[in-house]
Amino acid sequence: MMADLPTTAKAVIIGGGIVGCSTAYHLGKLGWTDTVLLERKKLTSGTTFHAAGLVGQLRTSANITQLLGYSVDLYNRLEAETGLQTGWKMNGGLRLACNDERWTEVKRQATTAHSFGLEMQLLTPKEAQDLWPLMTIDDLKGAAFLPTDGQANPSDITQSLARGARMAGVKIFEDTPVTRIIVDDGRIRGVETPAGTIECEKVILCAGQWTRTLAATVGVNVPLVSVEHQYMITERIPGITPGLPTLRDPDRLTYWKEEVGGLVMGGYEPNPVPWAQKGIPEGFHYELLTSNFDHFEQFMDLAIGRVPALETAGIKQLINGPESFTPDGNFILGEAPELKNLFVGAGFNAFGIAAGGGAGMALAEWVAKGAAPFDLWPVDIRRFGRVHQSTDWVRTRTLEAYGKHYTIAWPSEEHASGRPARRSPLYAHLKAAGACFGEKLGWERPNWFADLAAGEVARDVYSYDRPGWFDAVGREHHACRTAAVLIDQTSFAKFTLKGPDAARAMNWVAANNVDRAVGSLTYTQMLNDHGGIECDLTVARVARDEFYIVTGTGFATHDFDWIARTLPEGCNAQLVDVTSGFAVLSLMGPRARDILQSVTEDDVSNAAFPFGTARRIAIAGCPVLALRVTYVGELGWELHMPTEFAVTVYEALMAAGAPLGLINAGYRAIETLRLEKGYRAWGADIGPDHTPVEAGLAWACKMKSGIPFKGREAVAAQLAGGVKKRLAGFAVDDPEVVLLGRETIYRDGQRVGWLSSGGFGHTLGRPVGYGYVRNPEGVSEDYILSGRYELEVASVLVPCTVSLEPFFDPKMTRVKV
Repeated sequence: MMADLPTTAKAVIIGGGIVGCSTAYHLGKLGWTDTVLLERKKLTSGTTFHAAGLVGQLRTSANITQLLGYSVDLYNRLEAETGLQTGWKMNGGLRLACNDERWTEVKRQATTAHSFGLEMQLLTPKEAQDLWPLMTIDDLKGAAFLPTDGQANPSDITQSLARGARMAGVKIFEDTPVTRIIVDDGRIRGVETPAGTIECEKVILCAGQWTRTLAATVGVNVPLVSVEHQYMITERIPGITPGLPTLRDPDRLTYWKEEVGGLVMGGYEPNPVPWAQKGIPEGFHYELLTSNFDHFEQFMDLAIGRVPALETAGIKQLINGPESFTPDGNFILGEAPELKNLFVGAGFNAFGIAAGGGAGMALAEWVAKGAAPFDLWPVDIRRFGRVHQSTDWVRTRTLEAYGKHYTIAWPSEEHASGRPARRSPLYAHLKAAGACFGEKLGWERPNWFADLAAGEVARDVYSYDRPGWFDAVGREHHACRTAAVLIDQTSFAKFTLKGPDAARAMNWVAANNVDRAVGSLTYTQMLNDHGGIECDLTVARVARDEFYIVTGTGFATHDFDWIARTLPEGCNAQLVDVTSGFAVLSLMGPRARDILQSVTEDDVSNAAFPFGTARRIAIAGCPVLALRVTYVGELGWELHMPTEFAVTVYEALMAAGAPLGLINAGYRAIETLRLEKGYRAWGADIGPDHTPVEAGLAWACKMKSGIPFKGREAVAAQLAGGVKKRLAGFAVDDPEVVLLGRETIYRDGQRVGWLSSGGFGHTLGRPVGYGYVRNPEGVSEDYILSGRYELEVASVLVPCTVSLEPFFDPKMTRVKV
């Protein structure tokens, strides 16, 4: 077999598990027959062969749910296509709830399923028992059933995908390890194996738990680590039938499926065991780890309590196999930001079988067409950053995420591990002032402030009703609307683009016109060729040949990568990440100008410093780049300064502002404030699947200028021909209703979409959300405003009001001059 190894290929896939074979299958379908898959040992011999094989579809993202749904569609037809059995059964999946909080979560999951087009059914305990007769139901509040979930035989389905790939012309070589990825002058040139070298331009890493180490050899960071995962296989149990649905019992930490008349039972323990902390043993393949009965014991009482027959069942085997897990529980797809044409599909967190079909499809399209088939931000490799380069940090956070796999996923829940890592210079000041911090990309960020004098504790209390921080955020919200707040936003990602061609380059990448006078500040999107919004940021022109770019904390890697890759070929302009060099304080509210003027000699009147401009000023003797912009709908400035000046500026502003009602505020108030004003959030309301026309942002595109920019033609086509979805706002009169996002939107009784974001408007005194109204025949302003709307919230229909304008009543606004 090695003698037949080709010397060239269009693409090389490394790894012969389900994701590698699925990618090969789909590349073959796309006509990339000059593709080679290399497996170091045998197909499935890494982790695929010992996977449990449950296939569930529902996730919190519509597109990831769609991707998993594609897996189901593929598995339904694969055996007929290839002639190889897959062990696939669409026997449905049950999810149980044993307490009121879990039942609320399950009802919200059912609503999410309805939003995404899945018919998840809510069942009584007895109805659930009718589907799964061997379980006890004394402690059940209810259950949800998804008929299109199922299970598969991991090895069989992988071999079937491999046959399908070969049938399309893809070559697969086993016992052929890749010893080196050849990179020359920043470009992939090929791969080395003991049987020879294959020249290629594209490499796709699907090497499971080996991926991080191999990727690191070419400077690419893939944040995953190995964790032991165990499940038990029983002998035959009377009453177990082949059509028994899969079962997830998160309150008892366990999952179940039928296998040859017996049961598979496994779970996610709160104290997981890491594996291979010093590296994966040489030659490890088709191997299991020593069964750890003592560690598995914590599941047994919980499991027997649900299925008493387990107590007397014969135990065939306790499987202990290592799996790759990630810090946020989502898998990793996409082109590495560090190296062009190196793609990754890894870190599947023990649901690689469920994701394998769809992940392979998406990765193949990404490779063949240069872009993902749809927005895959929740699994995009560019969601990671500097903190994820530390394996110790990745392992610490990953073990926490693993331990939370079956805990209730509370709204706005924060992780506790690996903290603090990245701290603003103001961290100690804010902590002393009562800050309750959250974390994003390693940054500590103030979410809200406790009133320490009143005995409040800076600790999150989570709930599916009003959370513990509700009143505190309300205080900050009202202060921003009536006086002023100061928000530490140092974690913002900041870049500079500098060079003789900076203006020309930036104006091609940005949809809005940034080639304006020095001192101009422009809010803009950056679009792909379909008009989808890849970035949403502000650009300040600070010199004739220099721009200062500000974007969200979590988008640092993504946005830098997008801009760098999209700059026109041959432009003399250099993009530099300066995030760590600058602290940011946002001063917002109707008294913001009074406060700012009291600490600077510069004129900050509206005439001297109008909205949408940037100026260098001095505050308490410190140099500050002040940007007159707002994301909360009030008069204000973002104040950017070298980090060493942050404490001095903060102290001066707080001292000057105290008599005028200035208080600290956090990110949760920013969210409630922006919802009232209708400001969009990238990753929720806008993204690569949404255009400025659909999002109501066409005004931010330089369409009348005649200046070319990436995505212009797509925007023009939509302006001329109309759209099939459009973002609208929804408000509920009942203040007790809790909107979180993903609630189903009904227009005249028909499902037309779901909320992309939701929260409470403290000025309005009612819940507010945003979502796209969809109609295959087209969506106009009249279509949206003529309908009667309801939202499904935790499976209950709630009447709501629709609007294409911000809900914040213009009569409530102050004159911002």
